Amino acid sequence: MKYNWPTKKLGEVCKIYNGGTPDTKKLSYWGSDHFWITPKDMGSLIDMYVEETSRKITDAGLKNSSAKILPPNSIILSSRAPIGYLAINKVPMATNQGCKGLIPNKELGFLFLFYFLFNSTELLNKLGSGTTFKELSGSKLAEIEIPLPSLPEQQRIVKLLDEIFEKITKAKENTEKNLQNTKDLFESYLQSVFANPDYEVKTLGELCKSVEYGSSSKSKTIGEIPVLRMGNIQNSRFDWNNLVYSDDIEENKKYLLKYNDVLFNRTNSPELVGKTAIYKGEMPAIFAGYLIRINRNENLLDADYLNYFLNSDIAKDYGKTVVISSVNQANINGTKLKNYPIPAPSLVDQKTIVAKLDALSEQTKKLETIYKQKLADLEELKKAVLRSAFAGKL
Repeated sequence: MKYNWPTKKLGEVCKIYNGGTPDTKKLSYWGSDHFWITPKDMGSLIDMYVEETSRKITDAGLKNSSAKILPPNSIILSSRAPIGYLAINKVPMATNQGCKGLIPNKELGFLFLFYFLFNSTELLNKLGSGTTFKELSGSKLAEIEIPLPSLPEQQRIVKLLDEIFEKITKAKENTEKNLQNTKDLFESYLQSVFANPDYEVKTLGELCKSVEYGSSSKSKTIGEIPVLRMGNIQNSRFDWNNLVYSDDIEENKKYLLKYNDVLFNRTNSPELVGKTAIYKGEMPAIFAGYLIRINRNENLLDADYLNYFLNSDIAKDYGKTVVISSVNQANINGTKLKNYPIPAPSLVDQKTIVAKLDALSEQTKKLETIYKQKLADLEELKKAVLRSAFAGKL
């Protein structure tokens, strides 16, 4: 990129340090002397400044590794896994080998350098090399050219960027709040529907003919008919990506899905067990063994009403009381599923409820699309402002 100001290479205006990791098996290297940060830590930061870390190294750890203490107001750049996270340390701090520390000289303000690197993420990633994961070397980083307006001009640009970014941050916060309020409104209405005290409560088993586990046969990457698995259940519908297939004629006949079949995920991680989706005949498919097909009595229970209920917080909260959990795995079997208590108004009332929920859901999705697009636009605005700043147009 061509700049309106004189340029120098980063290596000419910064000291660039690699990080390091003390031997993790030596307890004497880990303790309370020096803050120590990694790219993973940087990925969870919500501010450009960092003043504490979850891990520290001792003086012995520092001496017996390539880690270096960076003075306050250094720029910390993650240089691998991934490239591009940035932070400014408010206190002395060391990094692991996945980071580079940049200490600017008197010609370069640290905040100007921060914003320059923030604007250069694409370039930084292009300069990375490696097969398992990309890494940006110190030598390549040192060769990057940075514009060098006078320090007063740097400070003026930084002040403007701070002011603009603060406004963008507030706009994003308001948009995210509106997005969450939109979701909460739908969930609140959903809760109120199923908490109606006028509805008789029955067990799911009283409203169903049976529950049925899916196919246990091994699936293939290519085959005659898709096999829907727990990962295909997304937001109460089926995601038709990442499919596997079955060529087993008997299995395909036995587990072939019918329009409005409701499938319950009986085994998953604790936070995802119980997620449910409804099949709308998108394409012929069968279902895998970690899913349960609920064979409704169609005169008593509407399919969409059931799907809304099983995805409600009321149903999820009940599921938490009956789930069987082990390490990273949770299970709700068919017997327990049939004992789920479910409000059971008349079929006519169920369909009326579904029509209202469908209308509100559609409106909610439209608003979510608007708010998500606004968030994306605000991110693009940040990039555009940065480009203008370093093109001398701010």
